[in-house]
Amino acid sequence: MESLIALIGFGEAGSTFAQSAGWEAGAAAYDILTARRAAMEAAGVLVCATAECALSDADLVLSLVTADAALAAAKDYAALLKPGALWCDMNSVAPDTKRAAALAVEAAGGHYLDVAVLAPVNPARMNVPLLVSGAAAEEAAQALRGAGFANVRVVGAEVGRASAIKMIRSVMVKGIEALTAEMMLAAEAAGVTDEVLASLDASEKAQGWAARAAYNLERMTTHGARRAAEMEESAKTLISLGVAPVMTSGTVQRQRDMAGKAAPVSAEKVAAE
Repeated sequence: MESLIALIGFGEAGSTFAQSAGWEAGAAAYDILTARRAAMEAAGVLVCATAECALSDADLVLSLVTADAALAAAKDYAALLKPGALWCDMNSVAPDTKRAAALAVEAAGGHYLDVAVLAPVNPARMNVPLLVSGAAAEEAAQALRGAGFANVRVVGAEVGRASAIKMIRSVMVKGIEALTAEMMLAAEAAGVTDEVLASLDASEKAQGWAARAAYNLERMTTHGARRAAEMEESAKTLISLGVAPVMTSGTVQRQRDMAGKAAPVSAEKVAAE
């Protein structure tokens, strides 16, 4: 790794990548939450109090903010980019949101890349699958590989293509989680959880439903708020394609409702047995 990497946003993804790749002084990080600076220090990266500090010398920028802040980050920080810098928008937002962000970055002289992260960064870490699209996709893919990412694939030159794959895929992935929560809440209330899970096991044996239900519920209780925001972007994606997001809108509500709550007791109990 020869060029400086800038991390805009240092939450779970940013800290995981920095520690796993061992970037240390080869990366500079900025987060609007000052509490994240302790994590930056622990990862050994350059701790920046301003976005300008992180971006001024960076050739490769990883935007890892929350979904609702992705567009604002691109608009607010585009003017701070080094000419020709690669702005890799790794946030889970709709194609139209990424296209709007691309306008700001490209107008400021940077290269905008639509990057879709297709799996949780833990435990995948630097092996997490990345899809890249945009005019400079090949250059960005090479830079990402040079930074240590081991599973990078270019899917086209059009901004929005990578995110379309991610958002449409999320309709199924997060939808299954939301349906799991609805099923388990109802089963717990009716006192028939064991029987419901056993009946599902009888029809599909690839993975026991107790383990699957426990996993899906854990993802929602831990990450429900973030996943709800992502699914709102999936809903926007469907609307832009002329598809009414009936189930997806329900998934948004269910993911948000489950955020921070304890999983139904029976799911945890059965999974442990």
